[in-house]
Amino acid sequence: MIKLFRGLLVVVCCLAGMAVADEKNILVTSGSDRATPIAVVPFGWQGGTVLPDDMAEIIGNDLRNSGYYAPIPKQNMIGLPTQASEVIFRDWKALGAQYVMVGNIVPAGGRLQVQYALFNVATEQPVLTGSVSGTAEQLRDMAHYISDQSFEKLTGIKGAFSTRLLYVTAERASATNTRYTLQRSDYDGARAVTLLQSREPILSPRFAPDGKRIAYVSFEQKRPRIFMQNIDTGRREQITNFEGLNGAPAWSPDGSKLAFVLSKDGNAEIYVMDLASRGLTRVTNNPAIDTEPFWGKDGSTIYFTSDRGGKPQIYKTNVGSGNAERVTFIGNYNASPKLSADEKTLVMIHRQDGFTNFRVAAQDIQRGTVKILTDTNLDESATVAPNGTMVIYATRQQGRGVLMLVSINGRVRLPLPTAQGEVREPSWSPYLN
Repeated sequence: MIKLFRGLLVVVCCLAGMAVADEKNILVTSGSDRATPIAVVPFGWQGGTVLPDDMAEIIGNDLRNSGYYAPIPKQNMIGLPTQASEVIFRDWKALGAQYVMVGNIVPAGGRLQVQYALFNVATEQPVLTGSVSGTAEQLRDMAHYISDQSFEKLTGIKGAFSTRLLYVTAERASATNTRYTLQRSDYDGARAVTLLQSREPILSPRFAPDGKRIAYVSFEQKRPRIFMQNIDTGRREQITNFEGLNGAPAWSPDGSKLAFVLSKDGNAEIYVMDLASRGLTRVTNNPAIDTEPFWGKDGSTIYFTSDRGGKPQIYKTNVGSGNAERVTFIGNYNASPKLSADEKTLVMIHRQDGFTNFRVAAQDIQRGTVKILTDTNLDESATVAPNGTMVIYATRQQGRGVLMLVSINGRVRLPLPTAQGEVREPSWSPYLN
């Protein structure tokens, strides 16, 4: 909850080149390398009906969004082969493609059978061949599956294109009537479904590690309270009902605990609840505001935001000891910590010294270098793909709250298609298979 330091807790508000810092801490504002050119040729289709989605376009967009690959536009393609025997490698070499993917879709017993092949243009050898089947309504799922398989084969990094996204929309019907909706969609914003609607604010939705449960803050009782909900059944359970602030839920890696922020003792502190026993443990104890917990994968480390040093910075602590260690040193504001799956990169909301804009930035944990990932303003609520290659965050465009995707290497920045109204509070799912 970055907003906590832009006006003392958003929950309360809802109610009413390169620069060198020292030998280790370096701020990087842009990258210089290029994405690998790849051609994803439109798949052949032997059916008589129009397919609901373009598989090749979805796959190309997935690979582009990772920041690793630059799809060649369809209009620039010399030919449109749909199987290996039709690929003329010299044509793709002339276009500068390093890889080319072809495929075809065949109706079979009320389902679709998709055959695909990915080739290295230089060696003229297949990198990956495979098949997948499903209904026409599952075509997008099959496209994301092919993207996942291709990305992992090419990079050695597990693909995250079959994951999901949570976010909140706010639509104002009148000056006194706003409808808040908790949505779940594909990672790219497609196929959104409603999980919860309320006339009161919804904040901080988070997937459980099993991908089947979510936690969030709801103001339906006119005060912030944390709820847990089963995605498939819709069954809800209230987790907290303490006086004051109840906010920023974060699941432990094994899904057995929730960390969150309470002010029941007069100050915003981080607590951990064992979900089986409902036992509560206080983690921080400091006169400053401690908020936005995020678990390390060891299940005993929590990263959090605190202004105990005078300005918001990111710290980490052991759940058992409570001793806190400062993690960020570049900039006068660092908040909303999120770690990549390998814990090599810390993604955060960052403000440089002498500037007023809030940007998404990534810090190399070992080296301490910080890279600015975005060129938008008033960025908040960054969430990281489970493979660490992409970040989705909330920002504003043309006076409206929107979601943006940025690759962790900074090559790709684009808005996500979402529902109308103010869109905020994105949260990425874990791997779902």
